[in-house]
Amino acid sequence: MKVRSTQPTRRHALITGVMSVAVLALTACGGGASESSSTTTTSAAAADLAEGGSTTLTMWVDAERAPALEEITRSFKEDTGIEVKLAVKDFAAVRDDFITQVPTGKGPDLIVGPHDWLGTFVQNGVVAPVELGDKAAEFQESAVQAMTYDGSVYGVPYALENIALLRNTDLVPEPADTFDEVIANGEAAVAAGSAVYPFLVGMDPKQGDPYHLYPLQTSLGVPVFGQNEDGSYNADELLLGEPGGVEFAKKLVEWGDTGSKIINSNITGDIAKEKFNAGESPYFLTGPWNVPDAQAAGLNLAVDKLPTVGDEDAQPFIGVNGFFISSQSVNALAANEFAVNYLSTEAAQDAMYDVGGRPPALKASFDKAASDPIVAAFGEIGANGVPMPALPEMQAVWADWGATELALIKGSGDPEGAWTTMVGNIEAKIAGQ
Repeated sequence: MKVRSTQPTRRHALITGVMSVAVLALTACGGGASESSSTTTTSAAAADLAEGGSTTLTMWVDAERAPALEEITRSFKEDTGIEVKLAVKDFAAVRDDFITQVPTGKGPDLIVGPHDWLGTFVQNGVVAPVELGDKAAEFQESAVQAMTYDGSVYGVPYALENIALLRNTDLVPEPADTFDEVIANGEAAVAAGSAVYPFLVGMDPKQGDPYHLYPLQTSLGVPVFGQNEDGSYNADELLLGEPGGVEFAKKLVEWGDTGSKIINSNITGDIAKEKFNAGESPYFLTGPWNVPDAQAAGLNLAVDKLPTVGDEDAQPFIGVNGFFISSQSVNALAANEFAVNYLSTEAAQDAMYDVGGRPPALKASFDKAASDPIVAAFGEIGANGVPMPALPEMQAVWADWGATELALIKGSGDPEGAWTTMVGNIEAKIAGQ
């Protein structure tokens, strides 16, 4: 699909991290009320919250999202008399700070973050379940699923994200189905002198990037964990050792620094973005957060489905961002009211989309955003994806997985031996948790 969108500039802050004890069950004042141009109608109890002793809520939020929440917090104060203070925090440190401070009573009432923090949050007992009630049906099903842990919903989702293959249509006019075709098209563009790099994907210099390479791996039939009938992950079923894993390891060497250099260990995410925006490659494996700058660079873009390496579908990880409530909030009823009946509205979800560019989790907001072909294309690709595992056991996966992939890309070690050792190390770490 060839598109040139005029959507406003957006930024992105990416994901990592992961929680199993329910501490505080809150009852939301639910219902699907209509909303005014300012924000929303409230539940019958909303106006009484301040009289009950709640006068202030604190939410930890990063600098990108804070402006989008200002209007909805004003409406909440007008309706309830309760102020929501937005405390801007460093995204890289906020998860660990939340886990540390909530038990002491010094943490916030609410926090904004990705769903894959959930396993660690629940394990540490720092978040409370929320009752979406009938509102659950107003959200994308995958978004609610991602916010669910051990059968309970722990967050109000507001956005989904996944990667796709960006293509510069001036360099390669038509989409490809397989990664071999992508490589061939890219190498032809380089041979013709119209490109410098056949393909770009960013690598962390210490940990590679299993997140971006995951669709290529899954197309060889190698997910991280098995899934239960309800779609939840089974930590006892590590599937990285499936036969296709060794085949994928061999491919990484073939594509890497000592092979065709399709994947270059020295190209970070920032470098990949710079080179693609300069027109030096026809392809960039990335997410919607890098689209605005590519458009600003004047590129004619297509958002292509993820290419396959094997016979299976290329499934990306889906990340879901949302709002969590502290299990130790002294203003639990007010926090729940704000999260469930205000942050779930079209006004709030539209505003978060406008600043972040991630497709909204609320169906009504997504339908509006999908008038942009870029958003529609990412959404279609994400529909085939799987939620990032929120299991605490993922903490034992990332380091060995990334380091092994990076070593293989650099051409270090025997692929079969390295991959087998990686699987054994991860299994041992999970067993020791």
